[in-house]
Parts: sequence; C-alpha cells; structure tokens
Amino acid sequence: MNAVSPPVAAAVAQTASSAAAIVRKGWWRAQRFLLLRRASQVSILVLFLLGPLAGIWIVKGNLSSSMTLGVLPLTDPFILAQSLAAGHLPAVSALTGAAIIVLFYALVGGRVFCGWVCPVNAVTDTAGWLRRKLRLTGGRSPDSSLRYWLLGAVLLASLVTGRMVWESVNPVSLTHRAILFGGMAAWGGALTVFLFDLLIAPRGWCGHVCPMGAAYGLIGTKSLIRVSAQHQSRCNDCADCYAVCPEPQVIVAPLKGKDGSGPVILDAACTNCGRCIDVCGPDVFVFTHRFDNRKD
Repeated sequence: MNAVSPPVAAAVAQTASSAAAIVRKGWWRAQRFLLLRRASQVSILVLFLLGPLAGIWIVKGNLSSSMTLGVLPLTDPFILAQSLAAGHLPAVSALTGAAIIVLFYALVGGRVFCGWVCPVNAVTDTAGWLRRKLRLTGGRSPDSSLRYWLLGAVLLASLVTGRMVWESVNPVSLTHRAILFGGMAAWGGALTVFLFDLLIAPRGWCGHVCPMGAAYGLIGTKSLIRVSAQHQSRCNDCADCYAVCPEPQVIVAPLKGKDGSGPVILDAACTNCGRCIDVCGPDVFVFTHRFDNRKD
C-alpha cells in the first residue's frame, strides 16, 4: 500500500496492522502509548472522583477549574478566555491556574491535552475503532481550519452576549460532568460526538471541529516534545501510521522529507499520542525534541 493513500482506505487495514506490530515488536511495545494514555485519562478521572465518592479530596473541581491539594490551582485557558471575553473578572487563582497550564502545554505540546487528558478522546477513538470494524468508509470531514473559525466565533459570541456560551454545549465539559455527576443530558454531548465521528466525519470532532483542541494547538505551536520519523529509511510504505493517526496529514512531509522537511513532526495539530510509534513494525518513529533532526 502506498504511504500517501487516503486515510480512510488506510484505516480499513488498521486491525491487521496492529496484529503485525504485535508479532514483530511484542504486545506491550505495540500498545504501550495507547495503554499509557488510557491510564492517564482514567487516573485523572479517579482523582476527581475520589472526593465525591470516597471523601478523599485530592482534587476539587473539574477540568475547567480545579484545586489540587488545596494549593495548586489549574484553569483551562480556553475557559478563561471565554470568561474574559464575556467581561467577567477572574480571581487571581484562576489567572495563576491558567498560566500554569499554558506553560506546561507550551512545553510538552498543546494537543497532548487532547490525547492524554480529554475524556472525549476515548469516545472518538471508540468511534474510529468501530468504523474500522464495520468497514465504514463513507463520510467527509470538514476543513481542519473550521476549528479555528469556531474558536474565534466562540470568543466573539462570549463578547457579544456576556456569557460563556460554548460551555452549555461543550462536549468536553459535558462528558466530564456526566462521568462525575451523571445525568442523561450531560451524556448527550459524548453521544453526539460519537455518532458524528462514526457516521458523518471520520476523525471529525477532534481533528476538525473542536475549538478547545484548536486553543491547545495554538498554545503548543512551539512545544519542545515532538514525534520524529527519525528512522525514515526503515519505512516500508505500509501506511499503518496513517491508519491510526488522528491527524494523518501531519506525518507525510516529515516521513517522506517533502519540501525540505526534517524528520520531526512540528505541526501543531499533532497530539503526541504515540500511536504511530506503537503500530510501526520497523520502528520508524520515536519521541524526541523539536531540535533533534537526526535521521537515517
């Protein structure tokens, strides 16, 4: 299969590609970053749940705004931006929490939030897995620039209305709220995203629509930690990486050296999910830093 085949066609072969990677590399090395991401997502949810369920208040709040151990405030920068646009004066702790989050994701990669923290990621991954199982190849994703237009529109709407309008429909907030507190209405956000990705737009929500993901992408534009096609000479054009990558367009130039591109994936859309590393039998990809342009 050609390495630049359409992502939908490549996705049909993903199950076989994972099996091939397991045979070649072993079960753990072919699944490790997927398992580590799920462990990260579950662990974060458990920290939030310990308080209301067991009375152990390590973390109070939610993904929008929280306090850890009573001393560490964390605030979602996109939420804060909506609040400021709506004319609400945030507390000093909220500003401090947002600054901490921005500095962290500016270093490790803004969309690491999407792949390693956001609960909706498991929903969209499940929709993608089911699409492959059912061999659904229809659907068309909107242009990826839509998420940036939506980001601007959300902030403008907050400015005009004086309200944080997105938070009433934000699937990330709704899903996290549903997990913590239950409620069928809150689960509706997750279900909507699941059906959208399954039936309408493959990889559609996270990759093309979510304005929160767009905000984190902007934060991590110059982040240090990156994936690199460092061993690109080993590539056998199997397209397994394209099949599993939530943003497959970011792989092409670094893998093939197009337009003078180095091996490091510098595109801000990359979620640093590590699935390309998992499923690549020849071990083309590695985690490194943005200034590491070694290749063979």
